[in-house]
Amino acid sequence: MTPQDDFAFIPLGGTGEIGMNLNVYRCDGKLLAVDCGIGFGGPDHPGVEIMVPDPAWLVEHRKDLLGLIITHAHEDHIGGVAHLWRALQCPVHGGPFVSSVLRRKLGEAGLSQDVPLHEFKLPGKLQIGPFGIEFLRVAHSVPEALAMAIRTRHGLVVHTGDWKLDPEPLIGPPTDEAGFGRLGDEGVLAMVCDSTNAMVEGHSGSEAEVRRNLAALIKPLKGRVAVTCFATNLARVESIALAGLAAGRDVALFGRSLRNSVQSARECGYLARIPDFVTEEEAGYIPDDQLLVICTGSQGEERSALAKMANDTHQNLALGQGDVVIFSSRQIPGNERAITRVQDELTRRGARVITADEHFVHVSGHPARDELKRLYALVRPKLAIPVHGEWRHMTQHAELAREAGAEAIVIEDGDVVQLAPGRAEVVESVPVGRLAVDGTRLLPLRGGVLGARGRLGREGVVMASVALDAQGKLVGRPRVSAPGLFEAEGPEHGQLADELARAVGELPKGQRREDDAVSETMRGVLRKAVGRRTKKRPAVEIHLIRV
Repeated sequence: MTPQDDFAFIPLGGTGEIGMNLNVYRCDGKLLAVDCGIGFGGPDHPGVEIMVPDPAWLVEHRKDLLGLIITHAHEDHIGGVAHLWRALQCPVHGGPFVSSVLRRKLGEAGLSQDVPLHEFKLPGKLQIGPFGIEFLRVAHSVPEALAMAIRTRHGLVVHTGDWKLDPEPLIGPPTDEAGFGRLGDEGVLAMVCDSTNAMVEGHSGSEAEVRRNLAALIKPLKGRVAVTCFATNLARVESIALAGLAAGRDVALFGRSLRNSVQSARECGYLARIPDFVTEEEAGYIPDDQLLVICTGSQGEERSALAKMANDTHQNLALGQGDVVIFSSRQIPGNERAITRVQDELTRRGARVITADEHFVHVSGHPARDELKRLYALVRPKLAIPVHGEWRHMTQHAELAREAGAEAIVIEDGDVVQLAPGRAEVVESVPVGRLAVDGTRLLPLRGGVLGARGRLGREGVVMASVALDAQGKLVGRPRVSAPGLFEAEGPEHGQLADELARAVGELPKGQRREDDAVSETMRGVLRKAVGRRTKKRPAVEIHLIRV
């Protein structure tokens, strides 16, 4: 069997991890990509804020890549498109809200005129090469989330995307259970399914219940009230705004991603019940008891509106004594320390912090175990492939799927699962990895640049500038700088300069005329001298000038 006549599933990101979703289906040698997201660096990758999956394997097979479909507008599914499209160079397909959000992202990246973005109506169908795609509406914490039924000559696969069973999702229809049941009647070869909450018993809860609780919680509060949530959770944004309006407060938006999301929402006909929001500039002039702020920063992002308000560095508003901050969100794994840091700073300044641990102010957008059982009863797949989770989530998901009567296989990024013909199995693996977003660049996490940056952070750097004449005599005094190792005004720099001058003076005259010999001597002197004082092995940079 060759890739020219099989049907396979190949996750390049998001399987065995949270975030960075990038999935590929292969049918008769042609490729279809599904989602292209980002992840956060976290404490394991200091200095890295955002990561994307390494698309090297997909780029190598770009001539066979027919398109990229985005299932919904969360950053872990859409955020990588602007970073990776130049490498992929393929058509992109999405529903109305996804397309609106993506247009803004592409515009900010200077790609608005380059990317062939094809918007389809909901629920919609597409035929892309050998892939016949039917979209099913699912409830999630963002409008217009979609599952996919992928039909090929080899069989039918259901790709759930992110979903839940919410009888009152508030924006958009509930999950199309009848549609999933119809697919089950047709016969499903495999279901590639969300594992995020596979360890959570019961039901994930309804967005409508959060709306009721937020209204009751916010109404009696005094002082300024700030609520942070995910920018694309429009049902939550609407609930917060309605709660503020019911409490007699003006409602302001703080944060670019929120403003962009709301603008896309209004373009698509959402938030019609909500009047125009107060601007950041106007918010500072509104009495405290009459203001509610919806802001970015639920994950502790350093440059977010909430972090700036907590640190009193926001140009329009600060939060402190007498104010209340509600975190209407969950903690994405890896962001715990950053979130705690912001919450501590708010508390130190006198604000009251409320989280989902104390009040019912958040529900997950992902299915708990009872919802997973219901979906398996509807779809009845022969094979279950858990994705969108860490190993413990996917393993629990696989056990649940087996109890529901399906075979199950637990895989990780890079595994190639041949679905047909024959028995489904992992037949090979392809290279995968992560790239750090560094400004406009993408850098390998284990590459030289980030590795050197990490070493500099741990060990420091020493820089010296020395001028010699043609005979090798010092011209003036060496200048030494060691930022991060010694205080700028401390005596160490002068001491190091004196040691350098002595070392150069002790070199034989012949060696003083050789730049390499002089540089190597000075490098050794500085490394040893700093090592004696700090017990570190810094990088040493020598700037040698002949005058």
